[in-house]
Amino acid sequence: MKFITFREGGQNSRPGLLTDKGILDLSGFGSLAEVIQGGAEALAKVESAEKAAAHWIPAESVTLLAPLQSPPRIFCIGLNYRDHAIESKMEIPKLPTVFLKLTAAIANPGEPIRLPSLSKQPDYEAEFALVIGKRGKHISPDKWQDHVFGYTILNDVSARDIQLSTSQWTMGKSFDTFCPIGPAIVTKDEIADPHELSIQLSIDGETLQKSNTRELIFKAPELIAYLSSITALEPGDIISTGTPAGVGLGRNPQRWLRPGETVTIEIEGLGKLTNPVVAGE
Repeated sequence: MKFITFREGGQNSRPGLLTDKGILDLSGFGSLAEVIQGGAEALAKVESAEKAAAHWIPAESVTLLAPLQSPPRIFCIGLNYRDHAIESKMEIPKLPTVFLKLTAAIANPGEPIRLPSLSKQPDYEAEFALVIGKRGKHISPDKWQDHVFGYTILNDVSARDIQLSTSQWTMGKSFDTFCPIGPAIVTKDEIADPHELSIQLSIDGETLQKSNTRELIFKAPELIAYLSSITALEPGDIISTGTPAGVGLGRNPQRWLRPGETVTIEIEGLGKLTNPVVAGE
């Protein structure tokens, strides 16, 4: 199943199920977070609603929003593709490099990424993200899938000059609109092997990042086990697994985001996440 959050006309946002027939309104749930928290029982209700549905909303008539508007936490993993660590001139990590991205940075599909005047080095990062579906502490690597709800796309937009001015990365990655997410959360049963997905990013049609999730240094089992050894993972938590080589920081000459450009990330089975770029404050 492909879950979305959408707005139709001037109405409030609500969760939906994206299908070939159109969108099934799931406003019986308060939000997509409520679906995730409801676990197997909630998914069974959605399946029943889909089978009984007589009305479908045309997908082209709605505005897609970030699937999760306010997740509990956004964990990000740095330097998790070997080629990206090398281009960043940093050591290959022996443990996952974890930082947090503020939820206030979340942007919707199609929403402009606003470049802050404070930064002269705004950068892009195509990332494959896990969405936690079941609470867990000290999760063993062989049980990781029991705790995953699904997968989505995340653009870990980064102000490199701010990020690298200290040893703490969070602020340089948490400007408003620096966390586009979407277009949907695809449930885990739809993806046969999450570690065998093509991932690429293009700007105005030019491919700048192209890789496969098989190249991740720390894959989902290790990430979930490591994070849950420190803090209990909660339904709705997002774990963004890192970006491959090709970011602006690692290019020669370096290449930064510019107003007027359009960034598109495509991950096999998850769709496309597209955002224009504009000048911000």
